[in-house]
This record gives sequence, structure tokens and C-alpha cells, in this order.
Amino acid sequence: MHIEPGYVAPAKVAFANAAAVGMLGFYAKRFIQRPFDLAKVFLAAFFFSIFMQSFHVSVGPSELHFVGAMAIYLTLGFIPTIFGFATGLLLQGVLFDPHDLPHLAVNSLSLIVPLITVHYTAGRRLFDRSLAKRVSWSTILKLDAIYYAGVTSMVGFWLLIGEVETPFTAWLAFAGSYLLVVAFEPIFTYTTLKVMKRYEHTALVSRLFVIDRLKLTV
Repeated sequence: MHIEPGYVAPAKVAFANAAAVGMLGFYAKRFIQRPFDLAKVFLAAFFFSIFMQSFHVSVGPSELHFVGAMAIYLTLGFIPTIFGFATGLLLQGVLFDPHDLPHLAVNSLSLIVPLITVHYTAGRRLFDRSLAKRVSWSTILKLDAIYYAGVTSMVGFWLLIGEVETPFTAWLAFAGSYLLVVAFEPIFTYTTLKVMKRYEHTALVSRLFVIDRLKLTV
């Protein structure tokens, strides 16, 4: 989901910077009410960075990554995850890939916008304790499908407005590669949720995670 420097013109990168700052600024007010959520942001950034560095392969105009997005989102919550993605990309840029830093906002939006879509269309209701919604294998598969369709669409958007002519078949190869992620990540996510459910009432897990707000199928 990385867009390499040179693909997007500086003026459009500046627009992405403004959009990312505005989007994160809108949600940052949450930390005034719940400052402890900053710890969740760092956890999200940590896990996200581990996942991203564990598997990444160049495919067409971008890269195939193991993101672990739904595992992070369903265990740490919406706002910590979107800030964790941006923070994780910043840390990876500083520590491993400085050449990616000019496109920090571009790549952050590629992960954040799809998560916002997931949250407000299908994910938010799963955290409502008053509802009988349960997280099942099919639920996770649906969330992953929405999310990675969004990620690949965002990459397509950046390439479409980019300065480098990219064949549609190259983007199609990249988008198709994420079928592998959609096939594997639900297994990882469901296993993570089942394991964490066993410890949801312990002090550390109940304080740092939101797993207790989810109802899983047996």
C-alpha cells in the first residue's frame, strides 16, 4: 500500500498532508476526555509496525503487506488504530525507510480512510454492548474485504492522480495480491480475539484493550 516518492506531485502531497492533519485533528479531541487512550495508540503502532515489517513484497506499483488491521481495530478500538497507523508509518520511516517520509500522509490516508469506512458502515455496532451483535468468522471476513478493497482503491486513486503513468494491469496485479491477505488475516484475527477473550477480565487487558466490548460466536 506504499506509494513511492515521485509518483505524486508535491502540490498533491501538500493536499494529502492537509487532509491527514485535518482528519487526525478531528479525532484528537478524544484524547482530552480519555488521555489513557494514548497508550493504546502506541500499542497499535507497535503491533502494526511488527506486522508490516514481518511481511512486505513489492507487487506492481506498490507493496503487499501483512497489516493485521482488523486484529488491531477489534482489540484496541477505532481511534487508537487510526492514530496507531499514522504513528507506525512515521516510526518505520524514521527507523527503516527514510525515503518514505515525504509520502507519510499519502500512505497514512491509504490506511486510515478505509478504516473509517469500515468503522462507520459495519464495525461500530460490534462494540455496542446493548446490541446482540456477535463477531463471527464471516463478520471478520466482511470487515477485511471492505478494508482491503478500500486500501487498494486508495492506492489506485493516488496512482490515477500521480505524475507517473501506471498501466491499469499493474494496479490490478497489486489489488489481486491482497486476496491472499483477505484469505489469511481473518484466521489470524479470529484466533487473536479468541485468545484475548480468555483474559478480558484481567486488569491489564481490560485497561489496555476493548476486547470485553465484543461478543464472539462460539
